[in-house]
Amino acid sequence: MAQNSDPKSPAIGSDADSSPVMHPSSWAKHTGFRPRFSGESNASDSGQSTRPNNPSPPASLDLETSRVRPIPTVNATAPAPQPANAQAHPQSDNDQSATKRRDAQGGSAPLPPKRGANGHARIAAAVETPTSTPPQPSRRAARNGDIESTLPQVFDDSRRSHMKYELRDTPGLVPIGLYGFQHYLSMLGSLVLVPLVIVTAMGGDHEDMSMVVSTVLFVSGITTLLQSNFGSRLPLIQGPSFVFLAPALAIIKSPQFLGLHENSFKHIMKELQGAIIIASAFQALLGYTGLMTLLLRLINPVVVSPTIAAVGLSFYTYGFPHLGECLEIGILQILIVIIFFLYLRKVSLFGHRVFLIYAVPLGMAITWGITYILTETGAYKYKDCDVNIISDHCKKHISRMKSCRAGANTSIALKSSPWFRFPYPLQFGTPVFNWKLAIVMSVVSIISSVDSVGSYHASSLLVASKPPTPGVVSRGICVEGISGILAGLWGTGIGSTTLTENVHTIAVTKMGSRRTVELGACVLIILSLVGKVGGLIASTPQVMVAGLLCIMWAMLTAFGLSNLRYSESGSSRNIIIIGLSLFFSLSTPAYFHQYNSNHKGLNYVMNTLLSLHMVIAFLVAMVLDNTVPGSKQERGVYVWAPPEAVREPAFIKDYGLPFRLGKFFRWVRWVGL
Repeated sequence: MAQNSDPKSPAIGSDADSSPVMHPSSWAKHTGFRPRFSGESNASDSGQSTRPNNPSPPASLDLETSRVRPIPTVNATAPAPQPANAQAHPQSDNDQSATKRRDAQGGSAPLPPKRGANGHARIAAAVETPTSTPPQPSRRAARNGDIESTLPQVFDDSRRSHMKYELRDTPGLVPIGLYGFQHYLSMLGSLVLVPLVIVTAMGGDHEDMSMVVSTVLFVSGITTLLQSNFGSRLPLIQGPSFVFLAPALAIIKSPQFLGLHENSFKHIMKELQGAIIIASAFQALLGYTGLMTLLLRLINPVVVSPTIAAVGLSFYTYGFPHLGECLEIGILQILIVIIFFLYLRKVSLFGHRVFLIYAVPLGMAITWGITYILTETGAYKYKDCDVNIISDHCKKHISRMKSCRAGANTSIALKSSPWFRFPYPLQFGTPVFNWKLAIVMSVVSIISSVDSVGSYHASSLLVASKPPTPGVVSRGICVEGISGILAGLWGTGIGSTTLTENVHTIAVTKMGSRRTVELGACVLIILSLVGKVGGLIASTPQVMVAGLLCIMWAMLTAFGLSNLRYSESGSSRNIIIIGLSLFFSLSTPAYFHQYNSNHKGLNYVMNTLLSLHMVIAFLVAMVLDNTVPGSKQERGVYVWAPPEAVREPAFIKDYGLPFRLGKFFRWVRWVGL
């Protein structure tokens, strides 16, 4: 039988290695998973078919588009056909990364690249490589004696090639200032929405809200500098977390505070301060003593995903019902943000995807302007009705007057705020320590640590040469505990932790320099000293706050579920675990809500904890994921840098403590390098 003369199609009976076509496993093709991100076992561990003689070409995963981009490689057995007129081609970064990865895995070494006159690396038109030498297994797999079940733990620069600036880059003051401004502006919703909800629930007025907003900006700047220099050293922003919002609202609505009328804000604030201080001290102890390294063995993407998703889903009863108080403004705001996020996300202005990065602040500014115009033209002005004077005729209009109007609220908040205000510790009074509230917050601090672990892993894949060691993760959790103590002393009303949506901002802006985050933190501290800034933020109409929260909580749910990209999301095992975790996280709290009237002793603690959606999701997912059999690849076990990585200069520059402080922590292996 005559063979096919088409050089592009493989001959019948020829070796499969000569085919340039990718043969990814079925789940990888549909989910876009790349094993090198979790760095664990082959697909064969979970029952997937593989082609040991025809490994798939390496691919890089774009976190923004969730698409797999194949990296061209040089076939070790049959060189790819070259055009006759092509004597040399520039070697791309992806080719170099693929070459490094093949060398690290024990493949045959290629010929050194030739240097052209222009200084760029070039390769010859034909590369002669031995065809009889079989590919060698990786050193790490051979050392562990488990070649088939473990992929090489190789962390190269291919996943960082799309970043404009990497972790240790210092591009200059102007680029740092520009990118730092857009980074924090994109995080504006997370920084200011939580205090707006907390203060309103505690019965505070515009002056109280302005003080809390300024305090949040100040503490967020200080704690971000601490985390960037003495914690994980990753470009992660610290701030008020939605993880602490649900227990804080549960405490505020406790029967013991229902009878308070006068000075209810300061009384509840002091109770929250005491609970946050104790819970944050427990979190710092969790990281400093090394207990976090033990907890890391139980935390995987299948645990992190439903836990974070449950945080966003737990507020479904708050979002749209509050938005419905002024439906036309709330719907308009959500539509604007959705159009920017989804339909205009690929539109670039001056080289930046403005609508994708600034969707939340732009939507907020446009809606606020429209609301102000409607208010000034008398759209929400009813005859003989005043917000402060409630009559029978005006009762049906009071809700819309409070939620929709913008001009009056802005005027009151700005007039009551001074130009200069310095947030200081214990400005709301001495904290009150209640053991019941402290236990509730301490359990939630564990959930916060789980959230931070997922952020550390995802951000390190974007900006660092290698993921952190368990010791660096413990150090970051310890600094988060210290940050929470500062938040309790200053009186933010809520704990401080790593903002999950920060990872999405890094992936979109392509800015991974820690100097950018540090400069933005300094700007936050300066803005916190200007009292009018806090007053302006505090004057945000309530319906706009509800609309932004609907967007932020939906994004938080999506960010949580996106952690499944590190595991086999199509596995029946994982599907059942995620489904059970999410369902019981919504259904179980509805049962315990009816027992919240009993607020005595341990009953209050158990009822409050079991009525929190995130706690139920974490317990169900952690128990099932660590007891149901599954391969490491199927579970997507997080891979941290091995202990021997601390001797590498690049790793030390990425995660080492500045000012030679690392030598003071050498005796504490679990929080240092």
